Amino acid sequence: MRIAAVDLVSNTCFPALAADVLGLFRAEGVDARIELVAALGATHALGEGAADAIIAGSVHDVLTAFPEWKGVKVCVALSRGTPWLLTVRTDLKAERGYLGALRGLKLTAAAGPDLVFKTLLRQGGLDPERDVEIIALPGAHERNVSFGVFAAEALAAGEIDGFWANAMGAETAVSRGVGKVHVDVRRGDDPGDVRFCTFAGLVVREDFIAKEPAAVDATVRAIVKAQAALRADPSKARTVGADKFPPDAAALIANVIARDVPFYDPVITEEMIERLNAFAVSAGQLAGPLPYEQVVAARCRTLWQVG
Repeated sequence: MRIAAVDLVSNTCFPALAADVLGLFRAEGVDARIELVAALGATHALGEGAADAIIAGSVHDVLTAFPEWKGVKVCVALSRGTPWLLTVRTDLKAERGYLGALRGLKLTAAAGPDLVFKTLLRQGGLDPERDVEIIALPGAHERNVSFGVFAAEALAAGEIDGFWANAMGAETAVSRGVGKVHVDVRRGDDPGDVRFCTFAGLVVREDFIAKEPAAVDATVRAIVKAQAALRADPSKARTVGADKFPPDAAALIANVIARDVPFYDPVITEEMIERLNAFAVSAGQLAGPLPYEQVVAARCRTLWQVG
């Protein structure tokens, strides 16, 4: 199975990387090859047939290539909840979570996650087009770039005042003393339901599911076992990080994963899909809500338990 990844230096999609490094794909008899295709390139690779599946940090991104979810199914959740944090420069004097403090700042977010970020700003009483400046970072969307780590470098260089990215980017900035977490929606900093807008998941083309159902099942089982392994022993993240990450990121990943393991739950509930579709409708990605079975490979539900 050819799996495209939007970001390899990421805690969000980490269970899929763990399934690879810990030998769980191999143990399930599946040849799963994960390749980084940054930004929305992974989604387009899936749409063009260059990949059979993607590990999406935000499954709503898939709608850019598969309108109305036609042609793909989400087979397993990699991690629950909107996974991004807003990290700001350390000298910003504001109470954590207070979005009014962002007025007039220069911020950045990757394509896809920026839709959720703008929703967060609006729910916090800000106009994303007028009250803040959201810029694109030159070079951030190159093929082998991790957006969060790249944005942390830009924060350190004084090019931006903050960034919206995964916890690896936040941890990088915090560990270097150049940034602090201002908003972590999964832990209650959001002003509304932003934490429920999206989640990370394995998304597979329907034609591949029809052609290779056993390979899809094996891939899902391996990911579920990887999540269970990380929950039981988060220190396994060091082994995965040493294999997949640059040295600086590998040194940080174990702490991030230890905090994130409560979110490593493979189950996709009907409520998750209702909230996901509601966000996609509000963002103009869907014409209206769709039934659970049109989004999720319901046949995979029996695979979400380790046993």
